[in-house]
Amino acid sequence: MLFGQSVFQSVLERLKAEDETAEDVEAPTAHRVSGLGTGLAFDVMTFDVMEGVSAASQRVGQAYFDNLDLDPAAAIAEEPAAAPPPEPVMPDHLARIAPEEIAAELAIAATDTQQTLNEKRRAFAKANHPDGVAEPFRDNANRRMMIANLLIDEAMRRLPPS
Repeated sequence: MLFGQSVFQSVLERLKAEDETAEDVEAPTAHRVSGLGTGLAFDVMTFDVMEGVSAASQRVGQAYFDNLDLDPAAAIAEEPAAAPPPEPVMPDHLARIAPEEIAAELAIAATDTQQTLNEKRRAFAKANHPDGVAEPFRDNANRRMMIANLLIDEAMRRLPPS
């Protein structure tokens, strides 16, 4: 016991005295880490009761309009409406869906090999695949691909065995 107090009581008294002197020192109002020249990112969104700052004035999106001295509703209303995209135009080759027309495009000959037929299939698919055309024309592209695949498959069946 020191001066009529236990060691524990004297430590508590000393801590209480240190705490009271620390309260007398003016604490900074901003939430900053000592030693850093700038505040942290969450510093913008804090609510400081002592300063009377409201959460509404801390909205990041509103700060832009506050600095412009404009009415946000008027700024949004003045934006011109975007023009609708133009209607897609069907390519001429998608209108040709007759098997004779597709066969003429493929130009399958008796001298074609399996390799040349596969090359023709890939080239035709590159130009006519339904995934590569606008939505209104996909039925025609799908039909053209089915007919071309049938014609190429039939030509492959007729190839002599290798």
